[in-house]
Amino acid sequence: MPDRVFNVLFLCTGNTARSVLAEGILRHDGRGRFNAFSAGSQPKGVVNPFALKTLESYGYPTDGYRSKNWDEFAAPDAPHMDFIFTVCDNAAGEACPAWPGKPVSAHWGIEDPAAVEGSDIDKQRAFNQAFRFMRNRIQAFIALPIKSLDALSLQSRLKEIGGLDGSTSASA
Repeated sequence: MPDRVFNVLFLCTGNTARSVLAEGILRHDGRGRFNAFSAGSQPKGVVNPFALKTLESYGYPTDGYRSKNWDEFAAPDAPHMDFIFTVCDNAAGEACPAWPGKPVSAHWGIEDPAAVEGSDIDKQRAFNQAFRFMRNRIQAFIALPIKSLDALSLQSRLKEIGGLDGSTSASA
């Protein structure tokens, strides 16, 4: 019998940058073990071009991304989520929809590269840094022995991952 594939949702406010990077990284690096999705509480409707450029520069596919509302994943016909990670501090503080199945959640906040002003070089540098911080978290996540961890241990490990370098969380 094949191993179970876990569904993971990355949440941010605008769903243009960090959550899209996370979706792209897990979609690629976790393929066969994880299905990755992203959404926002107030989606801007457009993916930041620097997010797609960054994914492409690291060899990740850039097709199929769109900025979408998190309500899509709370609908009755939505995929059942096993894990939900907030990747921006604003989304972590918002009242989320009631997710079916009580997925395991954690906050993995990093600075918003889309908020950086300046030259395109400055913006790309911020996206590259966000990509590296997110990829480090996702690599730690996919290395976890998820099936052998009890709920409390899993939650603790996910919180630790959220506190890795680049964390915006004061409690991490």
